[in-house]
Amino acid sequence: MQYAKLEEKIGYVFKNKNLLQTALTHKSFTNEHQGDNNERLEFLGDAVLGLVISNHLYTSLALNEGDMSKKRAQIVCEQALYTYASKIGLRDYLIVGQGEEEIQKSLIADSFEAILAAVYLEAGLKKATEVIEKLVIPFMNEVKTIKDYKSTLQEYVQADKRSLEYIEKETTGPAHARQFVIEVKMDGIKMGTGKGKTKKLAEQNAAREALEKMAGGAGSYE
Repeated sequence: MQYAKLEEKIGYVFKNKNLLQTALTHKSFTNEHQGDNNERLEFLGDAVLGLVISNHLYTSLALNEGDMSKKRAQIVCEQALYTYASKIGLRDYLIVGQGEEEIQKSLIADSFEAILAAVYLEAGLKKATEVIEKLVIPFMNEVKTIKDYKSTLQEYVQADKRSLEYIEKETTGPAHARQFVIEVKMDGIKMGTGKGKTKKLAEQNAAREALEKMAGGAGSYE
């Protein structure tokens, strides 16, 4: 596959095309073939994005710690990542297995983080920051209405000095169609259970259910 158009949209040309290819490769493909997938890069990319956005919020907005945490969570949540990825047509470049014909939003969001990690590994934090300033920061207003139930629940917890814990209770389904069940406990008491195709989505739904119990309804997360 030719990546020139994608690299132009990202704002960075990779010297190591294999690194870019790994960032675009989902585990459903490597389950059927040999090679590396983007799970480890996704982990790193999440941290890189979080750092850059935290620095941006700290230097550009006069917000307190709680407000910065809430805004950052909204900017880097799965739905927001999908929005940024859609701007560069990332879906068209993903490498997936035969069982993943319908590419999920979560998969696209994860691959976006993996690309940020790939830029960071090859060119350093300065270049990764430039890419994020191009692909994320100009669109932050577009994602400001996204609901982040985990952050909202965390605010309740911090205000009342309570403990909060997310527990993975069950994982079912084949590798390309996982279903996660997450339970959230407050001070050791079960407050909500959520299901989702990713752990992040299941945690959001668990937090939503907890908020519904506490505040009489919080909408739905998709």
